[in-house]
Amino acid sequence: MSGRAAAVTGTTSGTGYVCARELAKLGARVFILNRPSERADRALSDLRNEAPDAKFDAVACDLLDFESVRQAAKTIAGKVDVLDVLCNNAAVMALPDRATKDGYDVQMQTNSISPFLLTKELFPLLKRSKEARIVNHTSMARTGSDHDARYFGKNGGNLGGDGTPEDSANFKGPRWERYHQSKLANCTFIYGLKQRLEAQGIANVKVFIAHPGVARTGLQDTSERAGGMNSNHGIMLQAQTAEDGALGIIQACTDPAADSGDFYGPEGQTGFPNRRAPEQLLVDPKNISICWEGCEAAVGKFEI
Repeated sequence: MSGRAAAVTGTTSGTGYVCARELAKLGARVFILNRPSERADRALSDLRNEAPDAKFDAVACDLLDFESVRQAAKTIAGKVDVLDVLCNNAAVMALPDRATKDGYDVQMQTNSISPFLLTKELFPLLKRSKEARIVNHTSMARTGSDHDARYFGKNGGNLGGDGTPEDSANFKGPRWERYHQSKLANCTFIYGLKQRLEAQGIANVKVFIAHPGVARTGLQDTSERAGGMNSNHGIMLQAQTAEDGALGIIQACTDPAADSGDFYGPEGQTGFPNRRAPEQLLVDPKNISICWEGCEAAVGKFEI
């Protein structure tokens, strides 16, 4: 990765931290995008300690605020003319039914619409790369119901409520449906982008999806504090490490044999990420259309 520039969202802990560290160790200049906080400052210090010869650039980016996302893209564009890798890793899970300042569901904006916006804003830099890679981190929660357009609208706080404690304990109910819709959107965005790139004959920008299986990261802690889950559930007791969970996005960011559209992840809940075929839900034309129409209505047309 020497001579390359990469941007990774959500690097204060977990898979994003591991991905940023490993890309830097491989020689990349890494932009780490996080909300300003003591955690973000501490993560930057830890990354520099673990990879003392690497170059990290901290960029303020609050995915709950579209204007912050636009400013983050401008900050990166002010530092480099070319971006080689964008890894949309950051996510929240099973949070209460509330709206962002922009009016959208907190999970959908953080996990899906803001990554769409960030990719859109950084796309001119990515197009200048000899081989750019856009990597979205999805989840095992991607499977389930088809897209519903209302989850992409200004309906934050009016998308089913929070459900019962029993719902949350069993990964069911409206919190988890909102999470599912957002993680499905990570995939339908990428497959829609792949179609658009191919239609325009753009071969130097490749797109990828990865999922971490069940990995123990800070994601569960945040969800548990908000009443969304029990991190001591039997599934979580079998979880793999953040390092193992990050292997899919690292492979998508770096593997010279990777082909655009590849989807990496363990076959089960844990294990080494292999290439896998996307479920039909992920490539369904109607689902792709709902995702793209909803995201563009929120943040503007994505010019390829």
